[in-house]
Amino acid sequence: MQLQIVYMSKTAVLASVAIILMFMDFPVVFMPAFLKMDLSEIPAIIAAFSLGPLAGFWVMLVKNILHLANSQTAGIGELANFLVGSALVVTAGVIYRRHKSRKGAVCALAFGTLAMTLAAAALNYWVLIPLYQAVLNFPGEAVVQMGHVVNHRIIDLKTFILFAIIPFNLLKGLLVSLITMLIYQKVSHLLH
Repeated sequence: MQLQIVYMSKTAVLASVAIILMFMDFPVVFMPAFLKMDLSEIPAIIAAFSLGPLAGFWVMLVKNILHLANSQTAGIGELANFLVGSALVVTAGVIYRRHKSRKGAVCALAFGTLAMTLAAAALNYWVLIPLYQAVLNFPGEAVVQMGHVVNHRIIDLKTFILFAIIPFNLLKGLLVSLITMLIYQKVSHLLH
């Protein structure tokens, strides 16, 4: 019982940090304006590495549920953040759980970034952008046009995925991974 309380408390603290980081998003140069970078996956990865993949999943879920109160996308943005971010966090957490070393962490984060990028590409193409169209009446052509403004190679949904979604998620995965590698050893002793 006491271990469960400690686990839930640590997970809640990391989810609180994640929600704060989620509100501190910023635009990325050469990307459509609606693709904003936030570093809220860092606490979730720290949870996955120190408490297990399920804790990382819970951090992702809680931060997105709390962010729903401030949603500007009828919850679709939060769904996207949860699904895509969970691909990174859970993949990295599962791999790190089996290979707890610096090399294991690097591999975990690399495979997590790859999983996140593939999930983002597939989900945006088949689920999320069609959901924006259906729920918010936001035409797919407008998404493509916003991408075309910053990258003239974007001419349709497939090139939008190729030249906007994939590079954005690779960049995010790299940035989140680098920061996690820099701070994990410094904060992990607090969680163990």
